[in-house]
Amino acid sequence: MLARVSSTPTFKRLPRAVREQQMLDAAVKVFSRQGFHAASMDEIADDAGISKPMVYAYLGTKEELFIACLHRESTRMMEAIAGAAAPDLPADERLWRGLRAFFGFVGAHRDGWAVLYRQARGSQPFAAELAAMRGRLVEVVAGMLDHALRASGREIGATDLEVVAYGLVGASESLADWLADHPEADAGKTATRMMNVAWLGADQLLRGVTWHPPTA
Repeated sequence: MLARVSSTPTFKRLPRAVREQQMLDAAVKVFSRQGFHAASMDEIADDAGISKPMVYAYLGTKEELFIACLHRESTRMMEAIAGAAAPDLPADERLWRGLRAFFGFVGAHRDGWAVLYRQARGSQPFAAELAAMRGRLVEVVAGMLDHALRASGREIGATDLEVVAYGLVGASESLADWLADHPEADAGKTATRMMNVAWLGADQLLRGVTWHPPTA
């Protein structure tokens, strides 16, 4: 007598944390390629090798899943930067290591960057999440510059410091987006290019050299 074969798919039991990471890995891949609105929970479940009800049970609705992806990728990125830029390093080396970690993250997690920078930016409900991520980056960069200034016995106003940090973050984001589109590009060389753009100006700032518009 032949044994009955169940039509219900079975899934290997894994720890919840491991299963959630599988779901997030699949979701990041699908969201990065399809965008939030076009992505389907069926496709994410299939890619993760689990059932759709399990995705809902673990991580909630598609919007909640997208936010979970944003949080995970931004946390990974910030931890990489913070871990590389030790506070006791010289100012230029600290900034260089932070940039290298940032571009290294983008080069190694292009799908994650696409979700963070492209898909979140193009979906209005997630604008606040993207703004919060950028705000944390600005705080890190501003802290690096402020530390370097104080070490050299100088200070600049909080507004000037914030403006410089926003400028560096914006330029780095744009170049990171270029890197994401060029898989043949080397992340370390890209960080060096950004360092040349950023440090030549930041070094002058640390020395107290500023540009002034010509008088009429």
